[in-house]
Parts: sequence; C-alpha cells; structure tokens
Amino acid sequence: MRHPTVLVKDPVKGLMRKIRDSLTFGVIVGNRGSFPDDLAKKGRDDIVQVLKSLGHETIVLSEKDTPFGTVMTHQDARTCSELFKKNADKIDGIIVTLPNFGDEKAVANTLKWANLDVPILIHAEPDDSKYMQQGMRRDSFCGKISVCSNLNQYGIPFTLTTNHTCSIDGDLFKEDLKEFSAICRIVNGLRGARIGAIGARPAAFNTVRYSEKLLEIAGISVETLDLSEVIGQVQALEMNDDIKKRMDAIKSYVAIGDQAPVGSLEKIAKLSIVVEQWIEDFELDAIAFQCWTAIEKYLGVAPCVILSILSNKNIPAACEVDVTGALSMLALTLASGSAAALLDWNNNYGDNPDKAVAFHCSNLPADLLINPTLDAHFSKNFEANTGYGTVSGRIRPGPFTFARISTDELNGEIVYYTGEGDFTDDELTTFGGYGVMEILGLQDLLKMICLGGFEHHFAATRGEVAHIIEEALETYLDFSA
Repeated sequence: MRHPTVLVKDPVKGLMRKIRDSLTFGVIVGNRGSFPDDLAKKGRDDIVQVLKSLGHETIVLSEKDTPFGTVMTHQDARTCSELFKKNADKIDGIIVTLPNFGDEKAVANTLKWANLDVPILIHAEPDDSKYMQQGMRRDSFCGKISVCSNLNQYGIPFTLTTNHTCSIDGDLFKEDLKEFSAICRIVNGLRGARIGAIGARPAAFNTVRYSEKLLEIAGISVETLDLSEVIGQVQALEMNDDIKKRMDAIKSYVAIGDQAPVGSLEKIAKLSIVVEQWIEDFELDAIAFQCWTAIEKYLGVAPCVILSILSNKNIPAACEVDVTGALSMLALTLASGSAAALLDWNNNYGDNPDKAVAFHCSNLPADLLINPTLDAHFSKNFEANTGYGTVSGRIRPGPFTFARISTDELNGEIVYYTGEGDFTDDELTTFGGYGVMEILGLQDLLKMICLGGFEHHFAATRGEVAHIIEEALETYLDFSA
C-alpha cells in the first residue's frame, strides 16, 4: 500500500501535494474447471489491458504461475497470495474479476492469506444471451454471489460494481474503476494519516474538542506545535530571496486589497515558510491552526490566506484547531482530487427550509471562490491593523459534497455524515468567504447534526462524491454513520 499523494516542493510556490492518478491493483482472475478456458484467458488479458489503458499498474499471476494466470485451486490461491504479499507495499487495492463462475473458495482464501487490508472490488462479466449453450456460458452472475457469500463468512469487506455484471471494456466498469480508485485513495490516505495541530483551540470552542486516542486507534496520528514556537520562528527570520518569492506568490494567488498594513505581507510570507517547513519535517497530510486571537495580537496578521493556499494545493488546512475538520477535508480531497474547504453551517436563507448560508472568515481555497481578495475585515474584531490576511469571496455555484468526521467519546467510536447539495447564485451581500447552498431535506440533516453532537463546521468540495466517502469510511474504516 502506497500513500495516495506525493509531497512536492516548488522553489517559488512552496509545498503542494499531488494526488496519484496511477494506482497499482492486485488482480485475481477467478476460474472454474468445468467452464471454458478461453473465457478465463481472455478475461485476464482484458482486465490487464483495461487497467493499463487507464494508467494503472497490475500485480497479477502469469500463465507461467498458474493455468492462464487464473486462480482456481488451493495451490493457485497460495501462489497468488504469496505474490500479493511480496508486493504489499505497492498494492493500493485488489480487483476480483470473474470471466466465468470462478472458484469462490480459492478467491476467498487468496484474500485471506494475502491479508493486505486494502479495498476490494468484485467484478463479474455478463453472459451474452445468444451464447448460452454448454461450453459457452459464463455463469459469472451466479458465481459473484458465491464469492461474496464466502467473503462475508471470512469477514472480508468488499465493494460491488454498480451493476451486478458489466462488460470489462464498457464505460460503466471504467466509471466503477474511477470511483474504486477514489475509495482506495481515501482508505489508504486516512490509514496512517498525520494531522498537525498548531496551538490550542479557541477557549469558547468546546465544539471542536476531539479524542486523539480514538484517532490513534484508527491509525491517525496528531502532531502538535505550540503557537509561541511558530511566532518565535517567524520573528527570527530575516528578509531574504525566499521570503520575497513567497510574497510574490501570495500576490499572484489572490488580489491584494489596498488595506494591507506595512509589513503584513512580509509577516504572512514568513509564517507560510515556517508552517510549510514543519509540514515537510513531520510528513503531515493536513493541519489545523489556532487562527485567533493570539496570532493577531502577538504577530499582527491573520493566518487565513496561508491556510487557503495550503488547501488549494491539496494540503487541507483547517482553522480554529479543528483537527477532525482537517481530517474531513482530507477525506474529501482524496475523494474528489481537488481542494476542500472548512465552513460553518452559518445562517438560514430567507424562509426556504432547504437553503442556508455557508460562511467562514475565511480560509477558503481560491479555486472555490469568485474573484477572491485578501482583506482585513478581521481587524474590526481585533486591534487596528492586526487582522490582515483573510480571503474573501463568494463560492462558485455548482454541485458540492459535504462531510464531517468526529470522535464520539461516549461510545468509543469515530462517526461521520456526508451528503450532497448545490451552491446557488441566489442574491447575498456579506463579507468573508460565503455561499448560498441548497440541500434537499436540510432540516432533517440539521436535526441529526444537533442531536448527534456534531460540530458547527463541515467540509466541502466540488462534485458529487458522497457515495465514495460513505463506502470508504463505513465499509473499510469502520466509521459509523
């Protein structure tokens, strides 16, 4: 299993995470002796070719290892499981394809003995009603049920294709592969995830409390850093070319307003360099930052634009030390392949029960906004000229997915919710980062959030990936909906 992202350091723009589009799949080609061998042979060749055409790599038996490179017997299962174990550090997920009925026990034993603990997709090739005579029929339709029954008996979780059977070279299966790839990225990205927490949560924000121990049990580690250390490192930096380049990068990222106090961009650039060095040193996947009020008081700037830039580069950065909010953003970024934001469920919108206003001060990534600008509206809440650095703008209209991960200490589990809606172009004049959203059944959702003790924050990303989030979190990570 490899990390689904690669950390890249640009000399001008700083750190960014590139999401891997190319994955490596272990492939099991099921076979059964009483069915035509040519179907099994073609099935293996087809799955390898389709995965290759989509840019993926495969770990699969060859015809030298077993007949036709398929899995049919006890020994085949042993051979395939050993191949998978030797390549465990490469395999992101496993695809089981049934060109005929397949041997359900051999498939299940392969997965049991390999014990890779990665997502598994079960595929079955459809029969052609014109070729149903003996010696031509596949019976994969039935075989898939038998394989799934065995996997349930073995306690091995798995994912199904959209249709029970589908052609391996068809568009529907390719779409299933795309979604399965996203599931693999989420599962492999959250297992072993490292979340950074800078500073303490705002004193009044009990809502963002969480259990580090529950996260650690799930393989998610939290690395902490005192805010005073960050401020001290920033103040110790002397102006140099790297800081000047970072200031230019900020100016090219977002429109700079005319309210920038003298020296504020320099401080923001230095803060960016310090935070990114910490991310690199400790191999962090996402961070949560104490964004008010200490940093405004003692450094004289707001860190929001830094968090915005990081999130825009697929390094989710949450405000208000919302660690599980950062984790929610990470899940959405891995699902969609694009930036995620942290927002408040903030206001009703008129009398429409399915509409509401999403808002933050803001640290929203620029890719989500219309004409984002850097401003100082935070200064109205603090001392004059100490709140510069917030990113303001309206969220672009279009479909989006929301999600929230939280720790439930009373029941000793990690819980979540997810769903989809639309950001609209309904009239609204306000400040910060904001948008009007429409979510069918919003009132029931809000009741669930309140009764379930969830935070006032939620994460959002463009596109419709709620079903992918649900499959990854519930099927493979045992989070509770």
